[in-house]
Amino acid sequence: MERVCFQLQVKPDRIDEYRRRHAAVWPDMLEALHEAGWHNYSLFLRADGLLVGYVEIATSIAEAQAAMAATEVNARWQAEMGELFVDLDGAAPDTGFLRLEEVFHLEDQLAAPRTGTTPTSTTTSAPSPADAASRRTDGVPS
Repeated sequence: MERVCFQLQVKPDRIDEYRRRHAAVWPDMLEALHEAGWHNYSLFLRADGLLVGYVEIATSIAEAQAAMAATEVNARWQAEMGELFVDLDGAAPDTGFLRLEEVFHLEDQLAAPRTGTTPTSTTTSAPSPADAASRRTDGVPS
């Protein structure tokens, strides 16, 4: 199972429309997503338009995207939704998103073999504010 989290930015003046469109997604689009293997798919929208999505895919996100690209309904949906986002540079929303790196998953760590040792304080200490600020220079919003 591949877990994917991504972000996009909805244009501030189109947030209400984005919410309306997702309150009643076309039934054929819902069915296409399901058939393409998109599971536990959720979208979260902040008041300023930051959109964060999460989906679980049985195969891979590339295969799930390819399956959706093969559908007529996805082409229509992406064409209509694309105008609501900023900075897509011509890409469709379902391929133009910024994928976020997964750095922690509770179940993975609970299932990992236990070594019986306790990590030292140097590996578990929180980063200093200066360290955290230096990591934000990569252009990816924190």
